[in-house]
Amino acid sequence: MTHVSPSIISIQSISKRFVKTRDMAAKIVAYLRSSADPETVHAVDNVTLDIHEGEILGLVGESGCGKSTLGRLIVGIHPASDGEVFYHGKPVGDIERKAKTDIQMIFQDPQSSLNPRMRVGDIIAEGLVAKGIKRRERQIIVEECMNSVGMDPIYMNRFPHEFSGGQRQRISIARALAVNPKVLVCDESIAALDVSIQAQVINLFMGLKDKFNLTYVFISHDISVVQHISDRVAVMYLGRLVELAPSEMLFQNPSHPYTKALLSAIPKLEAKRRDFKIIEGEIPSPINPPSGCHFHKRCPVAEKRCQNTVPAFEKIGEGHFSACHLATK
Repeated sequence: MTHVSPSIISIQSISKRFVKTRDMAAKIVAYLRSSADPETVHAVDNVTLDIHEGEILGLVGESGCGKSTLGRLIVGIHPASDGEVFYHGKPVGDIERKAKTDIQMIFQDPQSSLNPRMRVGDIIAEGLVAKGIKRRERQIIVEECMNSVGMDPIYMNRFPHEFSGGQRQRISIARALAVNPKVLVCDESIAALDVSIQAQVINLFMGLKDKFNLTYVFISHDISVVQHISDRVAVMYLGRLVELAPSEMLFQNPSHPYTKALLSAIPKLEAKRRDFKIIEGEIPSPINPPSGCHFHKRCPVAEKRCQNTVPAFEKIGEGHFSACHLATK
């Protein structure tokens, strides 16, 4: 699918580092080892990415690759260590207060993201209160949002614990919709749900996209789901973007060895024999990532230059980008 729509989100060379706070024991060890620098987690490392208006961008990778941190950088929950996120050409941190609600996030576990002491109606209306919407108008918007996610507004006076996991996630979605967003960052939003409920929530997301003209950043470790719903797919490994392509192109002709290994692990109902490319070794620590290509220690085709030289994230086809020395060989 070729997009001609402008970029609604532009991520420019963004990085995020978390400095680990030392407790007393760690301070003593650091002193004895003459180590002055605290440990730093390199969660996101120099990512550049444009998200087109009206598209669904799938963001995939193993746990700990930086997907969720990148999502939080897009929303503005975390400040960037380097680089910038732009919304319609303006830095996310500088956009007007009214526009700050245009980018909303739906988290993985609704049980922990919903205040257990608040009634559902008040949870959905939180953003409206912050925007100064009057009580009567808030009531109308909350009812409309609950109807949009398939919940009866008569339940708005109940508490989150009185609902199932799927219903709680619908409440989270209604809360995000209440402020009339343009972009939804969905961080593993179906991972905590039963498989049968996952399908219902995915269908809900698709229906809401058409109804409200939404743009999605769909973060997931379930590649088969991402394949089903995404227009484009971005693959992350240890904080870096390693491949980006239209969904059909990426699944039919992956370029990066890491992407190929991920796709080979997708279960398929086929009678013919399949080659299963297991990714050997563990993900290196983001505190001390490898030099050069972060994947070289686990890559079956790595060359000497992969150990020392960081591969550029380059265009290798129409809408297809890869960060691999061998992709442009």
